[in-house]
Amino acid sequence: MDHIKSYLIELNHALNTLDLAAVQQAREWVGETRRKGRQLFLCGNGGSAATASHLANDLGKGASYGKPAARRFRVVALTDNVPWMTALANDVGYESIFAEQLRNLGQEGDLLIAISGSGNSPNVLKAVEVAREQGMRSVGWCGFGGGKLAGLVDLPVVVGSHHMGRVEDVHAVLMHLICYYFMERDS
Repeated sequence: MDHIKSYLIELNHALNTLDLAAVQQAREWVGETRRKGRQLFLCGNGGSAATASHLANDLGKGASYGKPAARRFRVVALTDNVPWMTALANDVGYESIFAEQLRNLGQEGDLLIAISGSGNSPNVLKAVEVAREQGMRSVGWCGFGGGKLAGLVDLPVVVGSHHMGRVEDVHAVLMHLICYYFMERDS
């Protein structure tokens, strides 16, 4: 029972470190991307890849189903095209698996949400660089003090924890704070 209690106490602490103004700004940028008919791209590795896929699912289906075209999200998780990712990893380099997809798909005015628990994933950082080159805005979800990602994105959302599990837990909460706003409040 001690581990359960201490984990939850530390998770609550991590949640309380969030800059709520940054979370709200990220949510506003997601809504603005939809209103302008632009595309939202998501990327991350491991658990962060799962969060990217989950966010794409919840926005693409949960926050879009039954709505007219203008109210639907155009969202792509760059983590989900496995053949393309493995071809890029094999032929170009793993650090390019998201950046090269963005070179094909991203356009000025689109939005990238880059997710990296450590804030130092080379392939995520390279995607942010390409997004900037293309005139896209970028949001970074990170922990561990933000890493390089916090200084590279337009809007960092840093979880105040150096524990990967708690960082990923808070990223799941961020995902639902955004998605459920569009499902429940912005219909």
